[in-house]
Amino acid sequence: MQSLPGAFLKKLMMANVNARSVKCMSSDQEVSYCDVDNLDTDQEVSYYDVDNLDTDSDTSDVINPLDLITALFLCSDGFLQQEMVQKMSMCQFAVPLLLPNCDTKQSTLMLWALRDIVRKFRSSSQTSTKAFVEERIVLSDIPMVSFVRLGEIRVSKSQILNKLLSNPQQYHDTFVHHDMECGDIPHRISDGLVEISWYLPCGNRNIDIFTKPVVVANLRGDIRSFEKQFSFLCQTSAAVYIFIDDFEADLKVLEGKITKAELFLVVNSQNKTFRVDTLKKIITNYSINPTNVIVKKKQNDAEFVKTLQSSVGDIIEKSKNRLTIENMADVAHQFGILVDEDSDECQSARKMADEITSNIKDTIKFKDKQLPLQGQVWKELSQLEKERCRLRKQGDQDSSLNTKEEELREKQYKCDMSDAMKRFILGMSRSGPERSYFLKWMRINLDNLSRQNLSALRDRYKDLCQHSPEKKDDIKDLDKQLSDCSLGLEHFLRELGQLYEAACFLPEDSPQKKQMEHLPGLCAQMLLDGFPIELVDGDASNIPLKWISAVLTQLHTLVDSNSKILVVSVLGVQSTGKSTLLNTMFGVQFAVSSGRCTRGAFMLLIKVNKELKEELKCDH
Repeated sequence: MQSLPGAFLKKLMMANVNARSVKCMSSDQEVSYCDVDNLDTDQEVSYYDVDNLDTDSDTSDVINPLDLITALFLCSDGFLQQEMVQKMSMCQFAVPLLLPNCDTKQSTLMLWALRDIVRKFRSSSQTSTKAFVEERIVLSDIPMVSFVRLGEIRVSKSQILNKLLSNPQQYHDTFVHHDMECGDIPHRISDGLVEISWYLPCGNRNIDIFTKPVVVANLRGDIRSFEKQFSFLCQTSAAVYIFIDDFEADLKVLEGKITKAELFLVVNSQNKTFRVDTLKKIITNYSINPTNVIVKKKQNDAEFVKTLQSSVGDIIEKSKNRLTIENMADVAHQFGILVDEDSDECQSARKMADEITSNIKDTIKFKDKQLPLQGQVWKELSQLEKERCRLRKQGDQDSSLNTKEEELREKQYKCDMSDAMKRFILGMSRSGPERSYFLKWMRINLDNLSRQNLSALRDRYKDLCQHSPEKKDDIKDLDKQLSDCSLGLEHFLRELGQLYEAACFLPEDSPQKKQMEHLPGLCAQMLLDGFPIELVDGDASNIPLKWISAVLTQLHTLVDSNSKILVVSVLGVQSTGKSTLLNTMFGVQFAVSSGRCTRGAFMLLIKVNKELKEELKCDH
């Protein structure tokens, strides 16, 4: 059982859609994993002890998948949580919005964990313009509809939600439901969990269930036990659907409920306690609109789901109560719900990153003023380097090239270090998690900026390449605009490299040179923390050799000096999924194109675990 989280994580990092179905089989204290992909398709796969299936013995060893996921989130730091959420959303699994802690009885809004999800969609009403919207999901203004239960219910709410979000010909288990959980394994750790999933239309009316995007939230457990979570959903949702079967249950939780959401009752007329007069009393007593009652009669699930889809569709069209997930933090604070972003390290790092990025209005002007060393001078230096290489091949040496290089380097080190770079180096110099938070915030802020500026340019570029490839000058011009307007973490690291390389031409005792000596160490530490750095500058087509050598020398001193490094390279045409492939294979974080084009070569370091060292004959 202790190895089960590792087995789940391994599958999740590979974006395997069967990750929640990894099974632990125990016999004579040996634990092995049953790989779902290699099972007969007829077999039910869940978390259970195979030996005890036919007996009525204690089920305390049986693990509900939701408990496993909740426990993993509770044991992980913010960076692993972010990575898990990213992979879960890729697999179209529901992800935690409010995470319960069964020890402290506190819930946490998972804002930081959800920060990194970027989604692309197109509403059916936008088909004429063919305009795709690409947004960071926590900033998207999308209505949320929530589903909760009061008392015990006979239908599986999660299974109904899966059908609600699936085309009839493309059913998908977004939410874990009873059949996946091996009967009725009770939730223990995950009681009070609120999970969310997104329905994002593609713009094709024949396929789309809803014409506009919607967030669907699902509260695990009875609202009478989790009133705080229920109140939070009533304030943040456009509508809350309350499933109720037992009409003799205590309904105090609905009394005087202050809600911004429209309340719906979903009742089962097949239940023994169902009484029309009781239903009318509930409608009157708790101020529920009579048209907001959905009764499940003898009809099959498909008809019932159609009724629900129609109701949710109406809510999406007319909803006025829309809150971005980022703005839900204020509501969480009102109800005493913790927010994962409230940690001092995260907030301090955010402040440092915002000081650099909040004033960027014009990317080209910002690069000219704040990142001047990588502009025209660096491109001229790259051209000199090429000429020198050609002359070397012919056996010639041209001293005028060396003179030119010294002049260009002098231009570089005569530039004062910009405010943005001073702040960036300060952020990079922070210790441990704060540095990682700073780099993440920088990447998030810069990607948000680029997405606003570049999406239209990128669409025009793609359109020209596909439909008018003969217009080479126009394509070249757009390509230059894309490069000029693009601004990412790599541009700041590139500037660090040029500051260091320019300082290498100064005399040994120069104070400016001493000031730059610690920069390669910062980048080496960044590599150890799992962040990629640029090896080949794709805009200037050059490798800053002195800088890269210094970084790798520092890296050599930070890891064991006799460490062996195995190099794996992936080459290919731009935007063909190289970064996504590496991220999925190795669980790393190469930047994937988010509204801008990254070109060049980037490197990232992975520590090899003990089991693999012998097999691979390397340490990294």
